[in-house]
Amino acid sequence: MTIEIEINGRTRAVKIERVGARYRVEADGRVDLVDVARVDRSTLSMIVDGDREASHEATLLEGREPGEIEVYLRSGVVRARVAGAPGQRRWKAGSSALGGPGGPQRVTAPMPGKIVKVLVKPGDRVTARQGLVVIEAMKMENELRAARDGQVKDVHVADGDLVEAGRLLTVIE
Repeated sequence: MTIEIEINGRTRAVKIERVGARYRVEADGRVDLVDVARVDRSTLSMIVDGDREASHEATLLEGREPGEIEVYLRSGVVRARVAGAPGQRRWKAGSSALGGPGGPQRVTAPMPGKIVKVLVKPGDRVTARQGLVVIEAMKMENELRAARDGQVKDVHVADGDLVEAGRLLTVIE
């Protein structure tokens, strides 16, 4: 499958093929073999083999605009949009990677950091893309947002808490 991804205003064609248990990813003339494992509903762990050996953890949430994805990495947040042409796979809002329409949305810390501000409390009604928690990591503040409308069931952190990547912050039903 080939998709076009726009990242920070630059469009890239990315070809992805399954090769056994891994994926062959070709972008910008480079080819990598990538092992991918799901950490939770919105977080992926990826190990890149080859010349650019590395491991990455990425949390995918719906962005501010329809069709936009916010990708939370150790290095910060990247906003991306998957452009679909006929025959190409498109990003679908409400997909299971974003805590889709079935079941609660479990919002986890995409990176280690400090909770600067909790913006909601149990019982609050929230709308898609509404801010839930502000986390500071590497001197950058990132606002984590709701993937869809719902009601806050639980809040597991408070202002000032230090959290590790993957820590459950809030649950939205």
